[in-house]
Amino acid sequence: MPLIAWTDEYSVNIREIDNQHRGLFALLNKLFDAKGSNQEREILAGILSELVEYTETHFATEERHMKLYDYPDLASHIKEHEAFIQKVADFQQRFEDGKAGLDISILNFLLSWLKNHIQGSDKAFGPFLNEKGVS
Repeated sequence: MPLIAWTDEYSVNIREIDNQHRGLFALLNKLFDAKGSNQEREILAGILSELVEYTETHFATEERHMKLYDYPDLASHIKEHEAFIQKVADFQQRFEDGKAGLDISILNFLLSWLKNHIQGSDKAFGPFLNEKGVS
C-alpha cells in the first residue's frame, strides 16, 4: 500500500507541475516501500538521493514559471523551497554518515511537508499562472 496516492485534490492545474508532483509522490512511496522491506542502507541512500535531486529539479521548474510571470509571492515561495532543501540535505548527510536512520518520523516529515506545500503555496500560484495562460 502506498504512503500517499495522487488525487485531484493535489492538482494545481498546470500539467508539468502536476506531473512532477506525481513523480515526487512516486519517489516518496518508493522510499517508504524500500524502508518497509528492510532494504540495505545503500539502496535507501540511492532512493533518498534520487528524491533530493528530483525535488531540486521540481522546485527549479516552479520558480522558473513564477519568475517568468512575475508571481508576487515568489520570494516567500523560494524561501520555503530553500528551507526544505536544507533540512533534507542535512538529514541526507547524517544518514550517509551513519548518524541517522530512515525512520517513520522523516517519512512523515516529507509526506506532511509535501502535502501542505502543494495544498497551500502551490495551490496559491496555480490560478495565477492559469490566468497567464499556463496550463
